[in-house]
Amino acid sequence: MSRRYHPRTGAIAAGHPLTAAAGAQMLQQGGNAVDAAVAAAFVSAVSEYTLSAIGGSGFALVYDAASGASDLYDFFSAAPGLDGPPVASVDDIDFRQITVDYGVSQQHFYVGRGAVAVPGNVAGLCAMAREAGRLPLPALLEPAIRLMREGCPVSGMQHAISTLIEPIFLMTPGSQAVFGRSAGGLLRPGDLLRMPELADTLEALGREGPDLFYRGDIAQAILADQRDQGGVLTAADLADYEVARRRPLASTFRGYSVVTNPPPSRGGLLISFALQMFDSLAYTPRSIASAEHVEVITEVMRVTTLARRAMERAHIAPEAQEAWLFSSQSVARWTEELRRLLEMPVGQRPLDWPIAAAASTTQISVMDEDGLLVSLTTTAGEGTGFVVPGTGVILNNMMGEADLHPLGWFRMTPGQRIPSMMAPTVILRDGQPVLALGSGGANRIRSAIMQVLVNTLAADLPLVNSVRASRVHFEHGVLQVEGGNDPALVPALTAAGYEVNAWPDQHMFFGGVHAVAVQDDGQFAAVGDPRRGGSAIVVGATAD
Repeated sequence: MSRRYHPRTGAIAAGHPLTAAAGAQMLQQGGNAVDAAVAAAFVSAVSEYTLSAIGGSGFALVYDAASGASDLYDFFSAAPGLDGPPVASVDDIDFRQITVDYGVSQQHFYVGRGAVAVPGNVAGLCAMAREAGRLPLPALLEPAIRLMREGCPVSGMQHAISTLIEPIFLMTPGSQAVFGRSAGGLLRPGDLLRMPELADTLEALGREGPDLFYRGDIAQAILADQRDQGGVLTAADLADYEVARRRPLASTFRGYSVVTNPPPSRGGLLISFALQMFDSLAYTPRSIASAEHVEVITEVMRVTTLARRAMERAHIAPEAQEAWLFSSQSVARWTEELRRLLEMPVGQRPLDWPIAAAASTTQISVMDEDGLLVSLTTTAGEGTGFVVPGTGVILNNMMGEADLHPLGWFRMTPGQRIPSMMAPTVILRDGQPVLALGSGGANRIRSAIMQVLVNTLAADLPLVNSVRASRVHFEHGVLQVEGGNDPALVPALTAAGYEVNAWPDQHMFFGGVHAVAVQDDGQFAAVGDPRRGGSAIVVGATAD
């Protein structure tokens, strides 16, 4: 049912209270949702330093209720090496392996100068501010600059994540000087993280604009460090980088419009397809905590992965993937497969296939008084273990994420966008905004967003319950079950034949869905996912 949407101010949800506060400050100063998202993203480089950096990359989906227009800003990383020599061997560059122990599993990452992909955050955030914001760039940068100079208290969440990747943060003297204590070891909860050199860089960015980062003094400092220290990034990589503007992917679910990140990114396509499969069952959850519901969710994940495998085996180009996957023949085929799987013993169901994604990400969701919605997802990977001298700039390690390079290291064409699972998403009803959300969490991005949407739009749960409900994730033939579920759930799933890995508690492994919404009664709702230190602020609490 259509409703008029006239928010008086707005709402923001993000991964840290100070990130959210920066966005709220922009709204209070008369800025719009784009201004709020951009300011919050720059603050996240200090408040969420384990997940975000100005040398990272991302995507943002912007929807304008006044015009009905939606726009996807793709400022994700590209493979480096334009006009440079090919990488004959990783032994010839600064490319160092780091092992991260998550307790239940280990994962290898590669860091150093050679792990740097072309960074897109500065280009993307500045393009958004210039094209769709209201406030000048220096005003949007002010909260981040102030926090970097005065010091940002390290949160328990950020300390916990930094402990997992401690070898990266303490790898070089430059990184130790920013993230370490003078007496040794990492900054601890309550310690102040100061980044004065990065504050100077942002002040210069406010004066000079993004050319500073891609052609100017900061670009030259990055390139000098790359040349001297075994990097691959070239002057052409930075100078030729462009923000791509894409038509978002739109589909329907339970009468709502789902607008999300299109190919070549994978996440939005797979989430939309999963929701289509869920809808095809004409199934309404009685309890999202039941074994029956978890089995449906799990098999939808399995079928989605199998469909993606078939699509890639058919070598469908990114621009044709939406039409191929959502054709009537494809939907009928995979709906039949889903029903067939649900009728056969679990042990006879086919294995799924791993899906590549960037690991360390954070999400910002905003809506404003004009009905403008922004869902922004950004990442720096795990960082690179060094700071560009004299700039405070920390770059990404997207060339060091093994899952993103299944064909081997440095096999991608220089300039090619690296694959991503990021899926900034907005939900509409009759063209009017209902919900903006997204998530971090690598391969769990698609399962986290899908479950929150099923919880909210199919099970009709309040947004806060939808976000905080325990989740599952199915991959590599293993059903990961988050803690907080009914104690009878895991035995029931095991008895059904699933290989279950039961987590004792809720965990950031299962994503971090930060979401804002306007409810049927006109009240705003904003929820930050506690799994990733989420925070939410409503500025002017009603929408008429």
